[in-house]
Amino acid sequence: MSSVITGNLRPAILPRQLGKNSAHCLFRVRSFTTSVSRRNLTSKIRLSSTIFVETKPTAPAAVEKEDGGGASGLACPICYYPLTGISDSPLYVGATVGSNLQCNTCKKTYFGNQTHLDLVVSSGSKQYDESMPLATEFFRTPVISFLYERGWRQNFESLSNYQFTLQFDMAKNYLKPVLGGTIVDASCGSGMFTRLFSKSGLFSRVIALDFSENMLRQCYDFIEEEENFPKEKVTLVRADISRLPFESSAVDAVHAGAALHCWPSPSTAVAEISRVLRPGGVFVATTYILDGPFAFLPFLRTFRENIMGIAGSHIFLSEHELEDLCRTCGLVGFTCIRNGTFVMISARKRSS
Repeated sequence: MSSVITGNLRPAILPRQLGKNSAHCLFRVRSFTTSVSRRNLTSKIRLSSTIFVETKPTAPAAVEKEDGGGASGLACPICYYPLTGISDSPLYVGATVGSNLQCNTCKKTYFGNQTHLDLVVSSGSKQYDESMPLATEFFRTPVISFLYERGWRQNFESLSNYQFTLQFDMAKNYLKPVLGGTIVDASCGSGMFTRLFSKSGLFSRVIALDFSENMLRQCYDFIEEEENFPKEKVTLVRADISRLPFESSAVDAVHAGAALHCWPSPSTAVAEISRVLRPGGVFVATTYILDGPFAFLPFLRTFRENIMGIAGSHIFLSEHELEDLCRTCGLVGFTCIRNGTFVMISARKRSS
């Protein structure tokens, strides 16, 4: 059974920026300064809309810790067989240059550069190239990657009263059953949540994953600017959300902040997330929903289809649609928190 938690809805406005992606979405930039107090959440979350939300995560599971510098769990995105290192270079931030990983089955070799490992299917191709949806290509540009954390991402925060530090605390509450394990920050962008997960010390390994090379470079730069950052726990990986470079049942949690609506095929992406999660693993994501007053807009579904066709992004119209997406991809225990058009969802992979 799913649970839906709502806050007081703000006056609905059509969002002007829809988040990011391993691909991302295309709307305007609006900078503003946010001042947010961090707050610890245990079994209750105090929402800024003046209500209390109680969640009931499953009992904490015993999670085996892994060395953040190894290739454990990484797999060839072509055949999903494990990758093994053919060089002595570790794989954490700042040490991936010169790293070579090879698939034991198809023998393809993947390389690392100064900022990240390149684990997309087309990695290493010299002649072949293919265009991606507009939303994906837009966020691969250097200017958008630079602006992303300097105003662009804040547009998503304006959809609710929840700034990103509060969203982080809310996500931690859902992630309690898998603390101490490996978390993938999918469609990490410039690494806002990657840095929070890493510095929290709650996970033994953090994998920041995005399709955009420039987003990963920006993520790397922000990490380099921080003092005493635990780089040995973090690996930056370029990958396609619809072809994740992990073995099946290899990770404990996947987080996707402001990204779900930007994926060209949410069902393919969530199916991949379900595949790589260990039994009992947790998926947490934030997105937006156009319901309430928007439900009465004429041609809304036609508009959604046009957006999907042109930009390659998705518009969700109800919590039930998100629940059905998770269910059809093998995830259970769906729950969500609403505030305005903002929604945070969580689901888990069924325990064996």
